[in-house]
Amino acid sequence: MAVNDVTTWIPEEYSSEVVQRVTQRSVIEAMARSWPMANNLRHVPRSAGMDVAGVAAGGTYAEDSSTNDEVLLTARKMGQALRLNEEDLADSSLVDVINTKKMDWATSFAKFYDQAALGCTAAENGTTVLFTSVYKSIRTTQSGLSYTADDNYVVSASGSAVSYDNLSDTLSRVETGDYWDEGSALVIAHPSFKAKMRGIKDTNGTPIFVQGTAGTPDTLFGHQIFYTLGAKTHATNTSNPTGNPLLIVCNREFLYKGVRSGPESAIAGADSGPAFLTDQALIKIRARRAFAVAHPRAFAVLEDA
Repeated sequence: MAVNDVTTWIPEEYSSEVVQRVTQRSVIEAMARSWPMANNLRHVPRSAGMDVAGVAAGGTYAEDSSTNDEVLLTARKMGQALRLNEEDLADSSLVDVINTKKMDWATSFAKFYDQAALGCTAAENGTTVLFTSVYKSIRTTQSGLSYTADDNYVVSASGSAVSYDNLSDTLSRVETGDYWDEGSALVIAHPSFKAKMRGIKDTNGTPIFVQGTAGTPDTLFGHQIFYTLGAKTHATNTSNPTGNPLLIVCNREFLYKGVRSGPESAIAGADSGPAFLTDQALIKIRARRAFAVAHPRAFAVLEDA
């Protein structure tokens, strides 16, 4: 197995912790509603609501027939291993290799987790597709929740720029429903939407989203936008998605994240175990996370085709 060559690195100081780096870069890690998990499964009750009707004096109350169910969070493991020469680790003239690699892993994990939660196009299988993403959920009929595929899906014309109407239409798919709350509104977008929004102009050629006003590209109709490189389609989970950019509008209270463990690391030194005969230390970094869309009607997706 090839060994990372770090002999030409320039010494630097690193102060950020892995968890901080992940939180800064991952929208799901930072903004989703978090549920602690003591094991690999957590069942979160989901209320189907309750109706109301008029009752005549002395009349009989109608009984509600709404069927409650649950959201299942399944923790999946995400990680990577790395092999390093013992002499590189012991050389004080080099950068702190282990902590630097932890930072590198944190950056990749943030994009990977966001893409798995937001933009994966395939069905969940627990390996190459860890979760049912927002994109997949919105594009799938869920009869038990009275949701039909693509009800809350908007796509730009192929080869055309995202329009003002596209953005307005996307927001309208959720803001008129029972699952919308202005105080919990969250907009997630791929960074390419910054330029797309700056390019939207009125009939006089004046930009509609102007920096420094309420219409800055960091907000969408007053709602703050959180950008992530993971907001892109791809058939499997990856830290480098190659599909179409996405903009997602949602009620963050229905964006569920399960936390089982990590990020955490473990090191097998070069003086014992499988590394004894090679003088190569092994480091592995991992996190166990779950993700679920609590209700599809709390989300709307705009795909830039």
